[in-house]
Amino acid sequence: MLMISRFRYADDLVEQARSELSLCLEQLGAKSGFVGGSVGRAVDDPTLWVLETRWQNIGSYRRALSAYDIKMTVVPLLSYAVDEPSAYEVMAGDGAAADEPANEVIPRSS
Repeated sequence: MLMISRFRYADDLVEQARSELSLCLEQLGAKSGFVGGSVGRAVDDPTLWVLETRWQNIGSYRRALSAYDIKMTVVPLLSYAVDEPSAYEVMAGDGAAADEPANEVIPRSS
């Protein structure tokens, strides 16, 4: 499972962005099911930052988010992420399950 959250920081907040997102990565990295991750900054738009994490499965990520320490440090920052889908199924490359079919789109019942 690949999780990508993008953030906008003003030009003068480079150290704040690096510090906050690095703390998120460190905190999430201590949780069970965490595979790896990184913090990046867009080359063509230095106000755009990304927190990318990889997980064994979606359950591992969700359990990590429900931990008390994560709720206190990481979740508040994630609420400022660009509003877009952030969970991705790995279809090719490292972490892809070649034998697994893609997730099915199943509408929620009302």
